[in-house]
Amino acid sequence: MTSSNAAFSSLPLSQAMLANLAELGYDTMTPIQAESLPSLLAGRDVIAQAKTGSGKTAAFGIALLSALDVRNLATQALVLCPTRELADQVAKELRRLARAFDNTKIITLCGGTPMGPQLGSLEFGAHIVVGTPGRVLKHLQQGSLTLSGLRTLVMDEADRMLDMGFHDSMVEVTSFLPQRRQNLLFSATYSDEIRALSGRFQQNPVEVTVESVHVDSQIEQIFFEVDGKARPQALNALLRHYQPASAVMFCNTKQRCDEVAQTLREQGFHVAALHGDLEQRDRDLVLVQFANQSCPLLVATDVAARGLDIKDLAAVINVELAFDPETHIHRIGRTGRAGQSGLALSLCAPSEAHRASAIEEYQKLSLSWQDLPVVNSLAKVPAPRRVTLQIAGGRKDKLRPGDILGALTGEGGILGAQIGKIEIFDLHAYVAVDREVAPAALRRISDAGIKGRRFKARQLVSGSAAGFAADAGAAGSGSGRPSGGPARKPR
Repeated sequence: MTSSNAAFSSLPLSQAMLANLAELGYDTMTPIQAESLPSLLAGRDVIAQAKTGSGKTAAFGIALLSALDVRNLATQALVLCPTRELADQVAKELRRLARAFDNTKIITLCGGTPMGPQLGSLEFGAHIVVGTPGRVLKHLQQGSLTLSGLRTLVMDEADRMLDMGFHDSMVEVTSFLPQRRQNLLFSATYSDEIRALSGRFQQNPVEVTVESVHVDSQIEQIFFEVDGKARPQALNALLRHYQPASAVMFCNTKQRCDEVAQTLREQGFHVAALHGDLEQRDRDLVLVQFANQSCPLLVATDVAARGLDIKDLAAVINVELAFDPETHIHRIGRTGRAGQSGLALSLCAPSEAHRASAIEEYQKLSLSWQDLPVVNSLAKVPAPRRVTLQIAGGRKDKLRPGDILGALTGEGGILGAQIGKIEIFDLHAYVAVDREVAPAALRRISDAGIKGRRFKARQLVSGSAAGFAADAGAAGSGSGRPSGGPARKPR
């Protein structure tokens, strides 16, 4: 078995790739990388099982890029993902890894966004396409995407693609691909459906399994027995007692997500719901605010939360126990990443006792049970430190993070320490700023502009996908609508 402490230099990688990995802080391989990369680099088909945050994206990304011929603009690799969020996350990681090579073009093709910009990008060719099965299939069917030169197909989080009903689209996509290619399948579980999918398009694949049970030293798990009707009060107590800087709270249904989020808002918490009924533009706004911690609490279903790019997540709270122990492990694996400690809190009603027993048996560890903490449920909940400003200009307007940072911190501006995460979309940009300097930041964008141009800007209401504060500034060259959606008025 390959050592998980092995250095990347032990692999047949180019000096440029090794130098870039070192610059990115990739010192030694994670277990999934150590176990899979030799076979991936050798061109073998691979079926791999690994938890979220295991480093699997870097594993197949390093392999894809190492085999790439950048002089050939034909699409040489296709990565299929269950959600737009995961596709964006994968594409972002691939671009980081691709710094070792000049002129590598990577594009995303996902549903919920206009076809026009995607068609424009495809006209110029792309080395790697990352996308959701439905949208990729649509491009293949209308001829805007040609994959006759494909070398590698990756199905990432294949179990969730099957859960979301993408089986037929996945199979049809493969009918457009050349017979001779490398096939990589990554899944959190090895179900019968995954085995059947592998048997359908993989040739003698190498199987890689990485232990998915989390150790106590990495994630502290605590279970609380509650009456089923008392979950809202119990959740209130946990949030007030532990005061996590950020948390994802899992529910099993969309309806329960909305109910929990609404109850928490009424109790004073800044929280948003994330589930499959949200329109893509609303998902984007929720995720931006969660990522920059202007809305640090998220209530989500398992499918909706799949592929979230979460770094340093303080806590996971199971409002309801998952239906199976593997899903439970997948949920709590979102905290305690990259060697950090994590906290996983689970509410368990008497009717869910069998689920708790299944988790205990699966982990081969006794569960830690505690009484709910006693707190002052009437005390005011502190507001998040930062708020999000939306700027009506993005990539299409040639805006970069440095442009926004410079506009805000220029002569007489706010301090760099008062500015958080900056994200650039095609038609919009988002910047997190300390709450007390938000008015000043809006005035700077309105009065001084960015790179000599004036852009409309507004403050998002924390925890709300659709609500905005009053506008500031004049309309600029941005379109005034969220990326991927038609214009909408504040409500």
